[in-house]
Amino acid sequence: MQMTSAQAAKEMRKLKDQHEALLTIEEKSREFVAAIQEDVEKVRPVYDYAGVQSELDEIEARIRRLKHAMNTFNLHQEVPGFGMTIDQMLVYIPQLTARKKKLDAMRKKLVRERKVESFGRSNIVEYTYANYDSALVEADYLKVADALAAAQNALDQVNTTVEFEV
Repeated sequence: MQMTSAQAAKEMRKLKDQHEALLTIEEKSREFVAAIQEDVEKVRPVYDYAGVQSELDEIEARIRRLKHAMNTFNLHQEVPGFGMTIDQMLVYIPQLTARKKKLDAMRKKLVRERKVESFGRSNIVEYTYANYDSALVEADYLKVADALAAAQNALDQVNTTVEFEV
């Protein structure tokens, strides 16, 4: 079956939801409590141990096959314009995100910031000085933000258009 990464991710979520739902149902039905005066057979919930295990095994096998196909695709599919495979992009994007976050904090700092700490009746005033060129940080921030957006868009494009065999 041919599908895109976006379709595969949705299918993976569906399979995981099915697996979780089946585990929840199993947990609620594999044991039960009956009062002494109750007929145990009348209050016994329907539970087929072998059937549930078989269904869990099938869902888990489908998850493994799908995950393997996605991983194989990610290892070999290059993202146009970046010279990287999807698996490399999945490392690169968080790196860019962390760098953007750091630069954003740096660009929001004043060149000189005053901090006052109170100790009883006395105050201690300290100044923190930026030890970098704010204009350079701003330029780097914009460059990283643009690179991040371009990387995300390129990856989205591949994930929604390029199909692979599952």
